[in-house]
Amino acid sequence: MARRFDEAFRPFEITSGQFSLLMSLNRPERPTIGSVAGLLAMDRTTLTANLKPLERRGLLTVTVDPDDRRSRRLTLTGSGMALLARALPVWISTHADIEAGLPGGGDALRAGLMALA
Repeated sequence: MARRFDEAFRPFEITSGQFSLLMSLNRPERPTIGSVAGLLAMDRTTLTANLKPLERRGLLTVTVDPDDRRSRRLTLTGSGMALLARALPVWISTHADIEAGLPGGGDALRAGLMALA
């Protein structure tokens, strides 16, 4: 499935993982690296490595937290928000296409997953 999303995001020059990372920053409060790592189930070192190319492209910034200088805050830039605004409809469309190809349109899969939880 990741390959399908990677292909869909190719025109934006991001991967599905980078899309998820950018989406995790799209919130009112600037998250810390630790909170994003927890949300995405990544260790901080891996997350930091994944942030670098997005930061170089100007899609996000990493700044020192003024309340805790040991902590870093992540912020989407205007360019990052604009990219998400263009990529989100592609994610929605690709997700709908994948779901339409599942038996029961995905409802059976969701029910099975919920039964496991």
